[in-house]
Amino acid sequence: MLVDADVYFRAVRDAMRAARHSILLLSWDLDSRLRLVPDGAEDGYPEPLGDFLHALVAEREGLHVWLLNWDFTMLYAMEREWLATIRLGWGTHRRLHFFMDANHPIGASHHQKVIVVDDKIAFVGGLDLTGARWDTPEHRVGDPLRIDRDGKPYPPFHDVQAAVDGEAAKALGELCRSRWRQATGEFPEPPAEASSCWPDWLPPDLSDVDVGISRTEPAFGGQHGVQEVRQLHLDAIDAAQHSLLFENQYFTSGLIADALTKRLSEPDPPEVVVISPLKQSGWLEEATMGVLRARLHARLRAADRWQRYRLVCPMLPNQNGQCLNVHSKLFFVDDRLSSIGSANLSNRSMACDTECTLTIEASGPHAERIADGIMRLRARLLAEHLGTDTLQVLQTFEEFGSVSLTMDALYAWPRCLQDFEPRVSPELDALVPQQALFDPERPIDPAKVVTIGLPTETRAALPWRFAGLILLALSLIGLALSWRYTPMREYLNLPALIGIAQQLRDLPFTPLLVIAAYVVGGLLLFPVTLLIAVTGVVFGFMPGTLYALAGTLCSAAAGYAIGALLGRDVVRRLLGARINRLSHRLARRGIIAMVVLRTLPLAPYSVVNLVSGASHIRLGDFMIGTALGMLPGILLTTAFAHNLMIAIRRPSQETLGVLVIVVLLLTGFAVVIRKWTARQRNRS
Repeated sequence: MLVDADVYFRAVRDAMRAARHSILLLSWDLDSRLRLVPDGAEDGYPEPLGDFLHALVAEREGLHVWLLNWDFTMLYAMEREWLATIRLGWGTHRRLHFFMDANHPIGASHHQKVIVVDDKIAFVGGLDLTGARWDTPEHRVGDPLRIDRDGKPYPPFHDVQAAVDGEAAKALGELCRSRWRQATGEFPEPPAEASSCWPDWLPPDLSDVDVGISRTEPAFGGQHGVQEVRQLHLDAIDAAQHSLLFENQYFTSGLIADALTKRLSEPDPPEVVVISPLKQSGWLEEATMGVLRARLHARLRAADRWQRYRLVCPMLPNQNGQCLNVHSKLFFVDDRLSSIGSANLSNRSMACDTECTLTIEASGPHAERIADGIMRLRARLLAEHLGTDTLQVLQTFEEFGSVSLTMDALYAWPRCLQDFEPRVSPELDALVPQQALFDPERPIDPAKVVTIGLPTETRAALPWRFAGLILLALSLIGLALSWRYTPMREYLNLPALIGIAQQLRDLPFTPLLVIAAYVVGGLLLFPVTLLIAVTGVVFGFMPGTLYALAGTLCSAAAGYAIGALLGRDVVRRLLGARINRLSHRLARRGIIAMVVLRTLPLAPYSVVNLVSGASHIRLGDFMIGTALGMLPGILLTTAFAHNLMIAIRRPSQETLGVLVIVVLLLTGFAVVIRKWTARQRNRS
């Protein structure tokens, strides 16, 4: 058991350095810039992960590296490494293979975190090789090594990984090769016989023990689904005699809640302790997964007649009441079973996302030895959270015979496990649906989603298509690189845009400049709302509205034209293979669908333009729907921006009153849209 990323990252780097035949990696996120050892490995190889892997394959003839990373949705675009395919694929050695995996249903993700080296050692757990993960078990406040890729500090982070060798590592190698074949159609060759890759400095916690491998794989592409992780959790909960200890990032699964509620309702139930973060990461997760957790917690509280259930978070010194960011996914059943993997206690981990979990059980002729090892693993985990050592936890548990009582006996603020009650406001609770899309109980059926579909394209002449694609690709790459690596991004913010626009306001060709700004902004995926706000500030309400409407329509038409020129196949490659599998409702209900897409933020403005151009929708329907859908938002945004500037420059009761009225109109518009979507959802 590798607790926290410091020891895991070091072990992975050392194992990879020993590789002679193959390195297989499955991940939810991967960053080629990651330094596995922040203070320097000093082993003769480059520090960044991508350069390190490139150097290994360049040095060793016959070594292949296979990297399979989730083809993430647009929601995560700003959190991921830009141009990863170039940095880890095109820009590296030909024996370093990198692929973005989109081989899963809509709304699902590739979530397995597995690394296998020469089929001799394998790592499975909750940790990806990406930024903002590294930490030590001490979780020191202000640790200078705990900084993100931009050099900014991030809060203490906790996760757990498992390392195995022998037949378990070989079986995990087969799992990785099978996943690669499903994603790419190719099957990597199994490695020839190799030497051990286990780091000399890493003592095993258990030896000569059977390891169970459980998976979640959603039904997709004619393949039957696999729900071994789901069954593992249900069997474990049902089999518990004395205690269930979970440590997990999420706690939202209705299936798990049903199983725990049944056990807690028994005359003599096992104790159930759940270690979870105090708050979910970011406002979006807090407003979604946080609400679902609060509901689940209330259910278990109501069923807990014997006071056997507790929800706790690990507190740290000098954190102003904040809890450790728990990202791990593991559980213990009595002293008989231990499981570590990638699966959250969420619906999607049980049925939708790909997951992998390792389990050991105290059974057979060596049951007593294995049980002792499981107790030590559990004690080591609790010792970290309680600010003590493994031996102290073992002695205290032997005295009380209870995980919960051991936690209470060793409670010493501020390094402790603290009970907490997740609460949400009634307003937020009412907004989040019971069967939420962000934690589905089964893969999403695209026929039930109002979204965009692409038809079989009408092909243009092949030379013109390739020439247009090359010119567009070079232009967009140049603009994106300029935005990312030059001072351009410093000038394209709201104050800078306002200053530039005010300088150009009185020029004779100002309308053309405004329209050009919208067109270029659309190609750069620049937020159209920001451009509309700038237009309202500079030109006022009515002129700003006209300018913004003209600019958005011209930008939409340009994106539509590019999408039509590129065609379905190219747009699919640019935006992900999942685009090709969405429904054709946009074509059947063109104007209405466009109004919905422009009114609700279901997809980025520029993406809608490209996809619409490559789809069945007629240009007239596209433009009319865009105008009708964008106009209310343009009116309210320009009115708000214009009156906000007036209120700032000439504050008075009248200007502030007008601003309040505009804010109320914005709020009312949002409420109307929410109620309309609720009615549509109820009808469907």
